[in-house]
Parts: sequence; structure tokens; C-alpha cells
Amino acid sequence: MRILPLAPAALLALALAACQHDAADQVPAPQPDPTTALSPQQLDEQIFSTLRQKGQFDWNAASAHTVWSALQQSDHVLSVGYRPASVRASAPLPDDARLSPEWQQARQQVLALILAEEQKAHPELTPEKLLVFEQNTLPVLTVTVRELATIKALRESGLVRYAEPMGYEPRHQEASKAASILSSSGCGSNTATAGLVAGSDYTVLSNGSKSSWNQADVYHGIRTAWSQSTGRGSKVLIIDTGASSAQENLGSAFNQGLSSGRTLERLVTLPRNSIFGIPYGDYETPNDGCGHGTGMAGACAAPRGTDGASVGVAYNANLITVRAAEDVFLDASREVQGVTDAYLLAAGRSDVRIISMSMGRLTSSSQMADAIRLAYSRGKLIFCAAGTSFDWSAGFVGVIYPASLAEAVAVTGVKDNLTSRCDECHVGADVEFTVVMQRTSNNLRPLSLAMSGDAPSTIGGSSVATASMAGMAAVVWAKYPTETREQIKARLVAASSNRSSRDPNFGWGRVNLASAVGGLVN
Repeated sequence: MRILPLAPAALLALALAACQHDAADQVPAPQPDPTTALSPQQLDEQIFSTLRQKGQFDWNAASAHTVWSALQQSDHVLSVGYRPASVRASAPLPDDARLSPEWQQARQQVLALILAEEQKAHPELTPEKLLVFEQNTLPVLTVTVRELATIKALRESGLVRYAEPMGYEPRHQEASKAASILSSSGCGSNTATAGLVAGSDYTVLSNGSKSSWNQADVYHGIRTAWSQSTGRGSKVLIIDTGASSAQENLGSAFNQGLSSGRTLERLVTLPRNSIFGIPYGDYETPNDGCGHGTGMAGACAAPRGTDGASVGVAYNANLITVRAAEDVFLDASREVQGVTDAYLLAAGRSDVRIISMSMGRLTSSSQMADAIRLAYSRGKLIFCAAGTSFDWSAGFVGVIYPASLAEAVAVTGVKDNLTSRCDECHVGADVEFTVVMQRTSNNLRPLSLAMSGDAPSTIGGSSVATASMAGMAAVVWAKYPTETREQIKARLVAASSNRSSRDPNFGWGRVNLASAVGGLVN
């Protein structure tokens, strides 16, 4: 992920990706005027204060006034998880929740409650104008809410699991360029890197492809592992900003050289923007206009071809790229919806075993958590980026959301000295694995596919660490295709540098892939 200069006031808003805490009480906020929304600065101060003290910000633990203020300062879109009165709020969701008559009745009751409260101030409102995104699987309503009374009524209802703003994330107003920088977060830097040196920055393989410096056996045993498994038969789904239509190695040349017989799908779950609140289409295109998703796909599964491009860790794995967001900072309602739908897509695909997401946010999203837990319940191994931001702020904010969820395997990056986090990488108790992705001597990051052409780009942060880790898992699962997620993860742990004692910041540490597939003991 590119590191961009930004005023300190807005710095933490970029702390992300990038998919284990219990909900904690939020830090009490000063008593506000109940008829006036908090300003963005007041909201951000409350969020940052809670992050400092609790390590997370859970919208369910915030006051109704705070939630309403966040709606007023964003796009008014509220995510409402519903349930029948007979079901405990903390109970796992049944697979058929959305279709069950009991749950459908709860949906209608909650929708009627919202409509009644909103119509007190807006009598012209209709149910059609209330609904924003249609849910196909989850028992969730996404609605436009403008009244504080609606939030209070929902919180008092026994039919509501949560009611959270979808489109608010911290963005301090003091930084005049914050909006434009946030909108391109993680984008624009995936172009060919000049001056890369053969033998030092990469190794030229027998077929002419380039193996990144961090794939050397001294770090992860990747090249040795390839003699036993290359990911054939595994399928990885990458939730990111899509894949560039101009990069043929993620298109017509996905099968070339020693990569053959595998499948590639380029999908999209990101809803289109709207004009004056009215959607003007269903979905965006699957094409990556950012560059981040292309880099992640390349690090994970780029072909071992004959064109001289960089090779991915699992160069014979099947791949699905999903464009679920505009950039890697999930600060828009449609991005939260896009990510939710991407996890639901993965949950519904029996051929998908591994999910990788190098995106995230600072505040919680119970809707995303619902989708992630559904995918997890169906045996998926889910890797999420622990977080990427600026060097000193990466030491301030811990593991971001949703990598902090128990169902996600949080991954971060370390330097080639094997003891220090990468400059921009987040660490913390939720981290489970690390990947070497920064040279101490010259700050070089790993090679991957650029937006077009065969000349490699370089890309870093916990983002590339996560995609690389997903590739390693695909190589192991391909060697042991009948094993479960838990068995594969146990193999990864057993082959890791901290296997005898989990580190409080780096988890199980670095995986030796050759050991994990049974070739070497690290």
C-alpha cells in the first residue's frame, strides 16, 4: 500500500489493511445537546479515545446520539440486524434465517417500526424510499434513517440485534485534503518499479519468470515447497478492488508456462453510486481502477509463465478476484455492502476454501461480521490484513476491523531482520502470522503484478503479507486436499517460527512453507 503524507490530525483515518475481541464498553462522551448532532471532529475524538483505551470501537456500545450523529455526518444509511423475539440476540444465525417465516415476520415488524418513526417527521416517506440495499441472505435491513427517535426505538425493540451507521469512519476536518486522499487510499501506486536487480531483488527461474526476493527459502521456504505443491486444485477468493483488465496475467495469460489447467473468475459485488440517493445501476464493473487488488492477486497466484513477470506463491491455484470496494479504506456504505456480499458469495461457493482480504476500517460493522461468520461456519479459512498506515501511527493503532474478529486470521508484515514489524504494519494480540515483506537496507517491498505489462511492481504493508499468506495456505491445502480448515491451520502453526510460544505482537510468526508441506523441518 502506498504511504501518503497527511496531516497528523487525519493520520489514523488511514489505518487499515487491509477479515477477537468481545464487545467492550465505549469511553463515555461529554453530554451533548440531544437535538444537535456531534460534529465530525467530536465524533472522531470519541472514536480515537475509545481506540486508545479499548483497542476497538463498537457502534453497538456507543450511545444512540452518537450513532445518530454519525448518520447525520455521513449518508444516513443504517444497517439493522433483526431477529424474532424468541431468538437470543447473541445466538448464531441459522442458515435459513432470511427465508424462515418467523424471521420474515420480524423483518416486516422492524421495517414497520422504522417507517412509523421516520414518518412522524417525514409523512411522505414510503417503504420503497426507505430501503437502500437488498439483502439476499442475511437477516439485515439497510435503510435511510434521519431521526434520533428511530435509533432509540430500535434499541428498545426486542427484535433488533444491532443498528449501526454504515458510512461513517474518522476523517478529521482539519486536514483539507483528507477527503481526496481517503478516496484514493491504497490506489495509484501499482506501476512498474524501476531499477530492480536480478539476483538481489529477484531470482530468475528456469522458465524466465521472476521470483521475488522474499520468496527465498531463508524466509519462508517457498521455492523448495514448489517441488511438492504449487497450489493446484485449491481455490482462493480475493476480496479487494478487483483485477486490472489490462493485466493479461490475470486474464488471457493466466495459464502459461508452468501454470496450466486452472480457472480464473473476475467478479464484482460493489454497488454503484447513487444520484440524489437513487441508485443508477446494480454493480460496478470487476475492473480494478485502483491497483491494489491487482497487486494482491499477483502476490497470491500470478502465473509462473514465460513472459518474465513476477510469479505468485500459489502459481497453480484457481483464483477468484472480487471487486468489493473502491479502495482499501472501507469508509462508504456501498463498500461495506460490497464486502458483505463478497463474503456471502464465498460462503455459497463450495469450491472456495480460502478467502483473503487486505482491506479494513477502524470501527465495527456487525453486518460484515454476520457475513464473515457465515463463511466461517462453512469451513472457509479467512485471512485478513492486520492493518497498514504510517510508521509511527502503526504503533498506535492495533489490529483493525475485521481482522480483529475471532473468525479471521490476522496477518502482518515484518522486515528481513525477522524481528521488527514493517514500518507501516500494525501488530497486536490478534495477529496470528507474519510474512517478510520489507528489506531493512533499502525498504524494498515484494514484487507483484503491475496494472499492465510484464515489468514487476513492488507493493507492501500487511496487505501483501495477507495475500502471500493466503497463497501459502493454498499450497498446503493442495498437498492435503482432504483435510479440514483446522487441520491445515495446525500445519501452518506447526511450521511457524513461534510455534512453541505465541508472540503477543506477531502471533505464530513466519511459516516455513517447505516444512508445512512436509519437505523440511525449519
